[in-house]
Amino acid sequence: MKEKPIVSDIVQTFYDAMASEYDKFYSDWDAAVREEAAFLQKIFGEYGFDQTARVLDCACGIGTQAIGLAALGYSVTASDVSAGELAEAQERSARRGVSVVFRQADFRALSEAFSDRFDIVIAMDNALPHMLCREELEKAVKSIAGQLDDGGLLVASIRDYDRLLEVKPPCSAPYVYKTPKGQRVLFQTWDWVGENYRFIQYVIRDEDSMQVSRFESEYRATKREEITELLHKYGCASVVWRMPEQTGFYQPVVLARK
Repeated sequence: MKEKPIVSDIVQTFYDAMASEYDKFYSDWDAAVREEAAFLQKIFGEYGFDQTARVLDCACGIGTQAIGLAALGYSVTASDVSAGELAEAQERSARRGVSVVFRQADFRALSEAFSDRFDIVIAMDNALPHMLCREELEKAVKSIAGQLDDGGLLVASIRDYDRLLEVKPPCSAPYVYKTPKGQRVLFQTWDWVGENYRFIQYVIRDEDSMQVSRFESEYRATKREEITELLHKYGCASVVWRMPEQTGFYQPVVLARK
């Protein structure tokens, strides 16, 4: 029987393949870089941090948050398991004249890549649910919390799985972006097995001609209570969730103070 790939293999393959397409998830990626940096800076300020804070983006992707924060003057280190996305992030950072330290790392084992601790660690855009079982999620939370300095802050966002698990929808709501030559449509189909779901990400460009890209991966629908419990277990005294109706951000956000 063929062995099931380990989590890092699944995630790395998915994001390596999608690296050159990832900016298509935004109607205007450059605007998103500025907006998300401003959103995060506001949170940092509420917790007493300014641009002297040392920030680790441990799931940086193509640099959407890391580049924006560095442009605001933060000292930013950015890591990801995907070599393809790191290369894309480095290129985008260089084109904008922004200084970010990039390193390939699995966020379940950050201490293997970093000897320093950080004032702030971020893990945005539904990164944690790539951990496909409780044991892998616990490794990730322990690792991430371990890179926080005393008094440090974790900021992470995930889908509202507490709600989604009630209905287990077969697909995500589509994003439809108008372009000068037509439109771009993005959506996922979801195949549920228990609390896990295999998904296919479609990127459709309906412009001069029809082009379709297709990528596959898997998530575990992780409830907020489970993440809260693990954050407390690994040294976070304060754990607060903020919902989209409170923040204007598209996913629930967890703020955990060590």
